[in-house]
Amino acid sequence: MAKYVFVTGGVVSGLGKGVLTASLGCLLRSRGVRVTLQKIDPYLNVDAGTMNPYEHGEVFVTKDGLETDLDIGHYERFLHEDLSRANYLTTGQVYWAVIQRERKGDYLGHTVQVIPHVTEEIKSRIKEALDVTGSAVVVVEVGGTVGDIEGLPYLEAIRQMRDELPREDVVVVHLAYVPVLSTTGELKTKPTQHSVKELRAVGIQPDFIVARCPLPLPWALRKKIALFCDVPVEHVIEDRDLPSIYQVPLALAQEGFDQKLLRRLDLGCAEQDLGAWQDFVRRLENCEQRVRIGIVGKYVELKDAYLSITEALRHAGAAVGTKVDIVWIPAQKVEEAKEKALAGLQGILVPGGFGERGIAGKVFAADYARRTGIPYLGICLGMQVAVIAFARSVLGWKEANSTEFDPRTPYPVIDLLPEQTGVQAKGGTMRLGEYPAKLRPGTHIHAAYGGAHIGERHRHRYEFNLQFLEEFERKGLVACALSPDERLVEAVEVRDHPWYVAVQFHPEFRSRPLRPHPLFVAFLRACVSCSS
Repeated sequence: MAKYVFVTGGVVSGLGKGVLTASLGCLLRSRGVRVTLQKIDPYLNVDAGTMNPYEHGEVFVTKDGLETDLDIGHYERFLHEDLSRANYLTTGQVYWAVIQRERKGDYLGHTVQVIPHVTEEIKSRIKEALDVTGSAVVVVEVGGTVGDIEGLPYLEAIRQMRDELPREDVVVVHLAYVPVLSTTGELKTKPTQHSVKELRAVGIQPDFIVARCPLPLPWALRKKIALFCDVPVEHVIEDRDLPSIYQVPLALAQEGFDQKLLRRLDLGCAEQDLGAWQDFVRRLENCEQRVRIGIVGKYVELKDAYLSITEALRHAGAAVGTKVDIVWIPAQKVEEAKEKALAGLQGILVPGGFGERGIAGKVFAADYARRTGIPYLGICLGMQVAVIAFARSVLGWKEANSTEFDPRTPYPVIDLLPEQTGVQAKGGTMRLGEYPAKLRPGTHIHAAYGGAHIGERHRHRYEFNLQFLEEFERKGLVACALSPDERLVEAVEVRDHPWYVAVQFHPEFRSRPLRPHPLFVAFLRACVSCSS
């Protein structure tokens, strides 16, 4: 059995196709359906690794080391499942595979064209997501909006699959915008009608229309959309603006969307069990205490650049019973205002990043947390600046640095791995994906995890320089996590500090609403404890 659900979008980008797709996965999983999710990004990049965060937000890394769009993070969080390369598809991957086959002569002299060769490759990769995961249903989000020229091969592949497979095996869900006209306060359906017209122009009739709207969608407007877009009125689904993305599955369940979808797919299912999800949302909304966490970063004006971190803090906050008030602090502001920029915080988090801009502010923030006893969590670059700050302030090595920022530093406390020396290509060449580590007993990180061995995801090129480890530990910065062969320092913490932990990996990628990451939980508990 193989069922395909395609989610397309119209009118404008950013309507929430990723959250809709993730929510469908959550709802189907709650009914015992074996479901997986796949994201199609129509750009020519092979992966998301070299993209500017200002354009695409954070880069999410899968367990098997693929750099992907942030929607894969939503999928993992809503499914509570690790995804893989098979769940992410780009035009770059498709054309790369087609061109390689052409060079090998696999097409036997045929003229290689978008139809059938590119569309066949697309269909093959969509089906692969089912095969790799052993799922019965795959929900596929088609990035961009209907009408974008780069999305046409994907829409053609979907059209072909609708023709090739039984009617009950393929469903198209179209997410469209129903805005409120500011002058009259009315909801307007015309943008939805036009986006469906674009979809029908390429030969695809949607089965469901999900209306993203700021107000409740009246029955009269549902009937109007159904009439002009040729769908049953019960297949017009309201997707109203909500305070939290975690409320979306519950709202769609109230619309009966999952039941209607399963009927259209001719699938039976178990009774719905959303109890744990409802309990999480309830705890998230009813936290009794508050804590102020400062995130000192390079891209803080663009919150999506740190999406998994903010979600991990929310997950941990629900578990601890604490509302997390995130204070976004530009690293360059810390360079200028020093302590004033960090006043009133109960915890400091320095996230990952690349490049020299804002490094001085991050180093100051890491040192400020150490000096004042404020709980600190450093992630990736956040660990590296913590090491640099300690070397300068405690060891007295004023010129200590990472060779990423100063190749001639006399104290290269952060340096390239030998295997990274000479690497020229940027894409896919970092240390990526999940790696094991062993934890040092008696440390904060060991207490947080409650065990001696972990596996966490990485995305970096520079590492702690082991030649300086003995001097750091003598002065109180200890390696609390090491790779199994002890060649790599995976985490450090400051001895005799309430809670100061910095890790080379990205724990935020493994946090889930119903399974918050232990490091974030321990960090928040320390923040609450130190502020009380």
